[in-house]
Order: sequence, then structure tokens, then C-alpha cells
Amino acid sequence: MSCHSKIGTRTASVEKDTWLFAFDSSDSGNDQRWYSDSCDRTRWILTKSGFWSDENGIDYDGVGWYASTFEIVDPSQYYTIFFGRVDDDVDVWVNGTAVGSHTGPDEDFFLALRQLRRGLNTVVLRVTVHGGQGGLFKPVQIIKSSEVTRLLKSGFGGMNARPSPDWVRNAVIYEVYLRSFSKEGTFKGLEQKLPELKALGVTVVWLMPIHPIGELGRKGELGSPYSVQDYYAVNPAYGTLDDFKSLVSSVHRLGLKIIIDLVANHTSWDSKLLFEHPEWFKKNNKGAIVSPNADWTDVAQLDYRQHELRKYMINVMTYWVRDAGIDGFRCDVADFVPLDFWETARAELDRIKPVVMIAEGKDPDDHLKAFDLTYSWNLYEAMDDVVRRKRSVEVFDELLSREKLKYPKNALRMRFISNHDKNVQDEPAVQQYTLAGARATAVLAFTYPGVPLIYNGEEAGNIRKLSLVKKVTIDWSNGKDYRNLYSKLAQLRDEHPALRQGDYRKIWCSDSTRVYAFERSTGDDVVDVVINFSKARRIVTIESTNELFDIFKNKTLSSENKNVTLDLPSYGYSILTPTGNEERQ
Repeated sequence: MSCHSKIGTRTASVEKDTWLFAFDSSDSGNDQRWYSDSCDRTRWILTKSGFWSDENGIDYDGVGWYASTFEIVDPSQYYTIFFGRVDDDVDVWVNGTAVGSHTGPDEDFFLALRQLRRGLNTVVLRVTVHGGQGGLFKPVQIIKSSEVTRLLKSGFGGMNARPSPDWVRNAVIYEVYLRSFSKEGTFKGLEQKLPELKALGVTVVWLMPIHPIGELGRKGELGSPYSVQDYYAVNPAYGTLDDFKSLVSSVHRLGLKIIIDLVANHTSWDSKLLFEHPEWFKKNNKGAIVSPNADWTDVAQLDYRQHELRKYMINVMTYWVRDAGIDGFRCDVADFVPLDFWETARAELDRIKPVVMIAEGKDPDDHLKAFDLTYSWNLYEAMDDVVRRKRSVEVFDELLSREKLKYPKNALRMRFISNHDKNVQDEPAVQQYTLAGARATAVLAFTYPGVPLIYNGEEAGNIRKLSLVKKVTIDWSNGKDYRNLYSKLAQLRDEHPALRQGDYRKIWCSDSTRVYAFERSTGDDVVDVVINFSKARRIVTIESTNELFDIFKNKTLSSENKNVTLDLPSYGYSILTPTGNEERQ
């Protein structure tokens, strides 16, 4: 059995949609050389790439292998293999030779192909899914290298994102996991700490799901907050509805905004909605209600082909905005729910008051009508590659260039070094990157174009994984240095419009591999950021015709021959302004 396509001098590209697939339950395929030309694939099954792998007969968590063939007419040309989306990690071989790999559920990416042969060539992918459903979501294209830029353009790059108010564009978002945030694990426990969040520089407080958690099929001791039992109620472990409304009022008195998590894709198996409207849930070919994937066994998937379900969920959203007074939603797995639903819901909410909508997604068209922000998984993965895998810092510039091609103008991306998913899967940043490395990545998240997110405990140097199915309380006794750093970064964003909405420009640096240097500017406000992503001390020069003031070191640096010299310790950083622009305190 072979999945075969042809590419030649008259063909710009070939799309690989059909594959042979094998699940590698013991993760032994690499040792057994499943990537080699001599591998026997007669028992591999035929499948297609697709967003929902279960529609193609594949639903796996772990390691899966894909193989296909393509024909090259002119091997003297340069070719590239282009991936629309893979979740999570992929290793790639062509004709038994490794050509590269990619980590994380990133936006589209590509790898150069070398030493292709005339005639049939075999491409093999090892796709590792770390949690939940994953695999080869979009077709793979084998193209001439000159076609890469064309494919990176999404068609949305020339459009405008929906306008967002300044309080959204200028936000510092803080994600709260109530179960872990305080010993009490309650609304009141958070309410008492609001002045500290205000002092930290937080402007938007995001609460992970506040609703009752399902008991049927729940995971762990307490169940996941993303297994929602009743959209109109609050989890009694957190307090009462009056307690929640008191929290909302306190947030607003401090001049902050508050949003909650909306889990619109699925409910618990004992949800009020499932008992009252089982017809609103997705079913298999035997008529049984199903989970979204094999790993999410504690939830049942909703079916947005049902018009009455859409009306119900929009009523839920308007209730929390109109009656409870919240300021918007973070929308769980937003790209798993039809975009036209979100667009209709946003229009209804806008009739009530200005809100913020954050998509746990990354599709460019999310920004046109429905959402203000999408998740910047790409920056998270790039930071991981740079810090842990020693990739060149040039990837940060490449990332912005690709976003410019793909996303509508003025689209806002939410930048983070951790969140509730990554804290559990990948360890807190201080564990992944070291204490100093976590500071360097935090500086980047706050100064890079976009809107920064803090996951509770980050500002205390939290080293604990905050389980989603049991109580793990954050240790707030340490981390004074981190609090000072985060509050200073938030203060700088507040004082410098360049860091909130300024243009971006790469700065020449004498070490462009491990030291990242860039400028943010708007009008007369200019801020330079230089971060050493190396464990070693680096003495570097950056271009500057101005004398610069180093904000963190509280010292002035002179310009010589249009260059300024910086002495950066391991994972050190400097945030600089032209002298006279920074108030010295």
C-alpha cells in the first residue's frame, strides 16, 4: 500500500493528506527503525490528516507514526516540507535520514529537504501527543523552497483585527486557580489578596472555571474544574454566588477587571445540561454520547450543530456579564467550537458592555469579530527551544515576521511563560529554565509585542505543579525577588506606552545567537531590551547613537562609535531608555 504524489518542475507543490499510520504503544519504533526505507508497513492503516483524528479512525495519546511517498522529477531544485499544524511534537525523516524536528503545538512550520532522489521518496513522521487528542491535524505540503513565504501568508494578514479598548491592549492578565491560590481555596481568599495583585500591577483577573465540578467519572480526588456540572452555579467549595459577586465588586472598586473561564466544548457526565438535553451532545455511530477524545474521559462533548444549544450558551454568557458583572471570558479550547458561534455570542455581549474575549486558540480569523486575544503558544515553544535546546535567539524575530504574514493587523497575542496546562505538563518555569532563566523569560513576555499573562504563583518563584484534580497550595513565603521583578515590569509597561503599543525593531548586537536585542518605540518614547539567553556571562555591544540609562542597574551607559557595551551575567537583562527619558528614583 502506498500514498503517492508527484512533484516536478511544473508543479509548485504537492499536498500530503493521506498517510499510512501505526500507533507505537511501547514507544519502540525509533529503536526498531520504523523511519527506514526497509521498514515493513503492510500492517499500517490508511488514514487522513484532520483536526479531529477520531473522524479518521485514529484517536491516540502517545506516539504515532505516519508514512507517505512522493515523486521528485527534478532533484536539483530546493524543496521544503511544510506543516500546517501538528500536535504536539514531530520528528521527520526522508528516505531514512533525519531532516529535523519540531516541539509543541505551534503554528505552521517548515523544514528544508536535502539529498532527495529522482523518483520516489519516502517521508516518515513520528508524532508524539503529550495529553489529550492530537496528531497530524492539517495536510503536509512538499514545496519548492521559494514557495514558503506564500504558504505562510494566511489571507488574513492584510485584514484588520477587531478593535480592542485600551484597557485590553494595555492589560496585565493574572490567572487564578482558586483551589491553589489560598489555603481556603475560596472567593473570599482571593478577595483578601486583591490589593496585593493591584500592587503587583495586575489589571485583569482571570478565574479558572468557578462552576460545580462533576462527580461521575471525575479524575483524581476533587475532579478537574474543566468538568462543568452547571453553568449557572458556582462551586460550593469556592463559596456562594453572593461571595462571587462581592469579589467582582471588590475587583471593580480597585479599578481592575475580572473574567471567568467558559468551558463551552464539553460538560461533566452528570451535568444538568446532559440530563435535560442529551440531544445536544455529540454521539458516535452507535448513538452513544462521546468524550472529545480518549484522554478526556471525565467530560462529554457538546454538539454545536444544535441551534438550541447555541442559544443556551449565549444566554449563559450574557447572564454572567449582565447579572454577575464580569468583564468577559477566557474561552477554553475555543478553536474546537465553531467560530460563527463565538462571533454571534460576542455581538450579543457587546450590546451589554465592552468585554474582553480570550481564545485558547490561535486561528487568525479568531481576531476578526469574536476575540481580542489568542494564545501565543509559539512564543512559549520558542523560549523553550532557546533556553533548553540552545536554539538561536533569531527565532524570536522570525516569529514576529511570520505572525505579520499570518495574523490580521493589530491582532493581540497573549504571551506567557506558564499557565495551568503548562505548569502541570512541563513544570513551572523556575524548574524548567532555572531561577535566573525564569526571570529572563518573564522579561521577554512583558516587553515583547503582545499582552502578558501571569499564572498565579509565578511571581513567587513557585516550584510546585498545581494539579488540576487535587489541592496543591502555592507557597507564598518565598520569591520576594520575583515579586519585585514582576511589579517593576508591570510598572514599566504602565509608564512606557512603547512597551504596550509601540512598534518593534530588531537592534544589532555583537552576539545575535544567544543575546536578544530589540527596540519598542512610539512617538518620543523609546525602550531598548537586551536579554542574555545563555548560562555564560556575555559582554556585548549594541547599536545606539544615544547615551542610555539602564533601568534595573540605575546607571548611565555612554555611547562610543555609535555602540553601547553591556556586561550581562548568566540570563541577565537590561532595559534601557535614552537618557532624559527615564525618571530616576
